[in-house]
Amino acid sequence: MEALTLPIYNTEGKEVDKIKLDSAIFGGEINRDAIYQAVIAYRAGQRKGLASSKDRGAVSGGGVKPWRQKGTGRARAGSTRSPLWRHGGVTFGPHPRDFSYSIPAKIKAVALRSSLRVKVKENNLLVLEKLGLSAPKTKDAFAILTNLKIAPKKSALILLDKCDKNTRLAFRNIDSLKVNLAKDTHACEVLSARKIIITKDGLGILTARLKK
Repeated sequence: MEALTLPIYNTEGKEVDKIKLDSAIFGGEINRDAIYQAVIAYRAGQRKGLASSKDRGAVSGGGVKPWRQKGTGRARAGSTRSPLWRHGGVTFGPHPRDFSYSIPAKIKAVALRSSLRVKVKENNLLVLEKLGLSAPKTKDAFAILTNLKIAPKKSALILLDKCDKNTRLAFRNIDSLKVNLAKDTHACEVLSARKIIITKDGLGILTARLKK
Protein backbone atom coordinates (compact mmCIF):
# COMPACT_ATOMS: atom_id res chain seq x y z
CA MET A 1 0.00 0.00 0.00
CA GLU A 2 1.35 3.41 -0.95
CA ALA A 3 2.32 5.80 1.81
CA LEU A 4 -0.05 8.71 2.22
CA THR A 5 1.61 12.06 2.83
CA LEU A 6 -0.09 15.36 3.48
CA PRO A 7 1.38 18.85 3.90
CA ILE A 8 1.10 20.61 7.26
CA TYR A 9 0.03 24.25 7.16
CA ASN A 10 0.25 27.03 9.70
CA THR A 11 -2.51 29.54 10.40
CA GLU A 12 -1.05 31.81 7.71
CA GLY A 13 -1.69 29.18 5.06
CA LYS A 14 2.00 28.36 4.48
CA GLU A 15 3.28 24.82 4.22
CA VAL A 16 5.69 24.20 7.08
CA ASP A 17 6.12 20.42 7.07
CA LYS A 18 4.76 17.10 5.83
CA ILE A 19 3.18 14.23 7.70
CA LYS A 20 2.85 10.58 6.80
CA LEU A 21 -0.61 9.14 7.40
CA ASP A 22 -1.21 5.65 8.70
CA SER A 23 -2.21 3.64 5.63
CA ALA A 24 -4.21 1.18 7.72
CA ILE A 25 -6.54 4.00 8.77
CA PHE A 26 -6.51 6.54 5.97
CA GLY A 27 -5.91 4.16 3.06
CA GLY A 28 -7.71 1.11 1.74
CA GLU A 29 -11.28 0.37 0.75
CA ILE A 30 -14.32 2.38 1.81
CA ASN A 31 -16.93 0.32 3.64
CA ARG A 32 -20.19 1.93 2.56
CA ASP A 33 -22.32 -0.52 4.52
CA ALA A 34 -20.64 0.48 7.80
CA ILE A 35 -21.05 4.17 6.94
CA TYR A 36 -24.74 3.62 6.24
CA GLN A 37 -25.30 1.85 9.55
CA ALA A 38 -23.40 4.48 11.54
CA VAL A 39 -25.17 7.43 9.91
CA ILE A 40 -28.66 5.95 10.29
CA ALA A 41 -27.98 5.07 13.94
CA TYR A 42 -26.68 8.58 14.67
CA ARG A 43 -29.64 10.27 12.99
CA ALA A 44 -32.06 8.00 14.83
CA GLY A 45 -30.48 9.12 18.08
CA GLN A 46 -31.07 12.76 17.13
CA ARG A 47 -34.83 12.27 16.75
CA LYS A 48 -36.83 13.85 19.56
CA GLY A 49 -39.79 11.50 19.54
CA LEU A 50 -42.07 14.08 21.20
CA ALA A 51 -45.26 13.46 19.16
CA SER A 52 -48.09 12.70 21.52
CA SER A 53 -51.84 12.08 21.37
CA LYS A 54 -54.56 11.34 23.91
CA ASP A 55 -56.50 8.12 23.96
CA ARG A 56 -60.05 7.95 25.30
CA GLY A 57 -58.81 7.58 28.85
CA ALA A 58 -56.68 10.73 28.69
CA VAL A 59 -59.29 13.07 27.20
CA SER A 60 -61.12 15.07 29.87
CA GLY A 61 -64.84 14.56 30.31
CA GLY A 62 -67.00 11.76 29.00
CA GLY A 63 -67.71 10.22 32.34
CA VAL A 64 -71.49 10.38 31.98
CA LYS A 65 -73.26 7.91 29.73
CA PRO A 66 -74.78 10.01 26.87
CA TRP A 67 -78.14 8.17 26.89
CA ARG A 68 -79.63 5.06 28.31
CA GLN A 69 -78.57 1.70 27.02
CA LYS A 70 -81.86 0.58 25.49
CA GLY A 71 -85.02 2.02 24.03
CA THR A 72 -83.71 5.08 22.15
CA GLY A 73 -83.21 3.42 18.76
CA ARG A 74 -79.64 4.67 18.66
CA ALA A 75 -76.42 2.73 18.92
CA ARG A 76 -75.09 1.99 22.37
CA ALA A 77 -72.71 4.66 23.72
CA GLY A 78 -70.87 4.73 27.00
CA SER A 79 -68.81 7.91 26.66
CA THR A 80 -68.63 11.05 24.55
CA ARG A 81 -64.86 10.57 24.44
CA SER A 82 -65.02 7.44 22.29
CA PRO A 83 -62.70 7.55 19.24
CA LEU A 84 -65.86 7.41 17.12
CA TRP A 85 -67.02 10.76 18.47
CA ARG A 86 -65.88 14.28 17.65
CA HIS A 87 -63.50 15.51 20.37
CA GLY A 88 -62.96 11.90 21.36
CA GLY A 89 -59.67 10.10 21.92
CA VAL A 90 -57.29 8.87 19.25
CA THR A 91 -56.92 5.18 18.50
CA PHE A 92 -53.34 3.94 18.21
CA GLY A 93 -52.03 7.53 18.12
CA PRO A 94 -48.37 8.49 18.57
CA HIS A 95 -46.80 8.69 22.02
CA PRO A 96 -43.38 9.95 23.16
CA ARG A 97 -40.71 7.38 22.40
CA ASP A 98 -36.97 6.93 22.10
CA PHE A 99 -35.79 6.18 18.56
CA SER A 100 -32.13 5.67 19.49
CA TYR A 101 -30.39 2.34 19.25
CA SER A 102 -26.80 1.20 19.49
CA ILE A 103 -24.51 -0.47 16.97
CA PRO A 104 -21.27 -2.31 17.73
CA ALA A 105 -18.23 -0.14 18.47
CA LYS A 106 -16.27 -1.94 15.76
CA ILE A 107 -18.78 -0.88 13.12
CA LYS A 108 -18.53 2.72 14.35
CA ALA A 109 -14.75 2.56 14.04
CA VAL A 110 -14.92 1.08 10.53
CA ALA A 111 -17.40 3.79 9.51
CA LEU A 112 -15.16 6.55 10.87
CA ARG A 113 -12.10 5.14 9.09
CA SER A 114 -14.08 4.87 5.85
CA SER A 115 -15.37 8.44 6.14
CA LEU A 116 -11.84 9.72 6.67
CA ARG A 117 -10.69 7.77 3.60
CA VAL A 118 -13.40 9.52 1.60
CA LYS A 119 -12.04 12.92 2.64
CA VAL A 120 -8.46 11.91 1.84
CA LYS A 121 -9.45 10.69 -1.63
CA GLU A 122 -11.38 13.90 -2.24
CA ASN A 123 -8.36 15.90 -1.08
CA ASN A 124 -10.54 17.54 1.56
CA LEU A 125 -8.46 16.70 4.61
CA LEU A 126 -6.18 19.52 5.74
CA VAL A 127 -3.62 19.25 8.53
CA LEU A 128 -2.92 22.33 10.63
CA GLU A 129 0.26 22.72 12.66
CA LYS A 130 -1.63 24.16 15.61
CA LEU A 131 -4.57 26.43 16.23
CA GLY A 132 -4.15 29.05 18.90
CA LEU A 133 -5.95 32.37 19.13
CA SER A 134 -4.79 35.13 21.44
CA ALA A 135 -8.26 36.67 21.60
CA PRO A 136 -11.83 35.40 21.05
CA LYS A 137 -12.38 37.35 17.85
CA THR A 138 -14.38 36.03 14.91
CA LYS A 139 -12.34 38.33 12.66
CA ASP A 140 -9.22 36.30 13.50
CA ALA A 141 -11.09 33.05 12.82
CA PHE A 142 -12.17 34.33 9.39
CA ALA A 143 -8.57 35.31 8.65
CA ILE A 144 -7.38 31.76 9.33
CA LEU A 145 -10.03 30.30 7.01
CA THR A 146 -9.10 32.82 4.32
CA ASN A 147 -5.41 31.91 4.62
CA LEU A 148 -6.29 28.24 4.25
CA LYS A 149 -8.39 29.08 1.15
CA ILE A 150 -11.60 27.84 2.68
CA ALA A 151 -14.71 29.78 1.69
CA PRO A 152 -16.65 30.91 4.79
CA LYS A 153 -19.94 29.68 3.32
CA LYS A 154 -18.66 26.15 2.70
CA SER A 155 -19.22 23.71 5.54
CA ALA A 156 -16.07 22.77 7.41
CA LEU A 157 -15.16 20.78 10.50
CA ILE A 158 -12.21 21.63 12.75
CA LEU A 159 -10.90 18.75 14.85
CA LEU A 160 -8.67 19.75 17.76
CA ASP A 161 -6.59 17.98 20.36
CA LYS A 162 -7.97 20.44 22.93
CA CYS A 163 -10.31 23.41 22.68
CA ASP A 164 -9.65 26.54 24.71
CA LYS A 165 -12.13 29.32 25.42
CA ASN A 166 -10.74 31.74 22.80
CA THR A 167 -11.02 29.18 20.01
CA ARG A 168 -14.55 28.18 20.97
CA LEU A 169 -15.77 31.78 21.15
CA ALA A 170 -13.99 32.89 17.96
CA PHE A 171 -15.50 30.18 15.76
CA ARG A 172 -18.98 29.87 17.26
CA ASN A 173 -20.42 32.73 15.17
CA ILE A 174 -19.51 31.05 11.88
CA ASP A 175 -22.60 29.04 10.97
CA SER A 176 -20.94 26.87 8.34
CA LEU A 177 -18.16 25.79 10.71
CA LYS A 178 -18.20 23.23 13.48
CA VAL A 179 -15.48 22.68 16.08
CA ASN A 180 -15.02 19.38 17.90
CA LEU A 181 -12.36 17.31 19.61
CA ALA A 182 -10.66 14.62 17.55
CA LYS A 183 -11.40 12.04 20.24
CA ASP A 184 -15.15 12.70 19.98
CA THR A 185 -15.75 12.91 16.23
CA HIS A 186 -17.87 10.38 14.34
CA ALA A 187 -18.61 9.30 10.77
CA CYS A 188 -21.76 11.38 10.28
CA GLU A 189 -19.99 14.55 11.41
CA VAL A 190 -17.03 13.93 9.11
CA LEU A 191 -19.17 13.21 6.05
CA SER A 192 -21.46 16.20 6.58
CA ALA A 193 -18.55 18.66 6.31
CA ARG A 194 -17.07 19.70 2.99
CA LYS A 195 -13.58 20.26 4.44
CA ILE A 196 -11.92 18.67 7.45
CA ILE A 197 -9.27 20.72 9.24
CA ILE A 198 -7.38 18.77 11.88
CA THR A 199 -4.45 19.84 14.03
CA LYS A 200 -1.28 17.78 14.02
CA ASP A 201 -1.79 16.72 17.64
CA GLY A 202 -5.46 16.03 16.95
CA LEU A 203 -4.45 13.75 14.08
CA GLY A 204 -2.20 11.82 16.45
CA ILE A 205 -5.06 11.39 18.93
CA LEU A 206 -7.46 10.29 16.18
CA THR A 207 -4.94 7.81 14.79
CA ALA A 208 -4.31 6.29 18.23
CA ARG A 209 -8.06 6.06 18.82
CA LEU A 210 -8.70 4.15 15.57
CA LYS A 211 -5.78 1.77 16.13
CA LYS A 212 -7.45 0.19 19.14
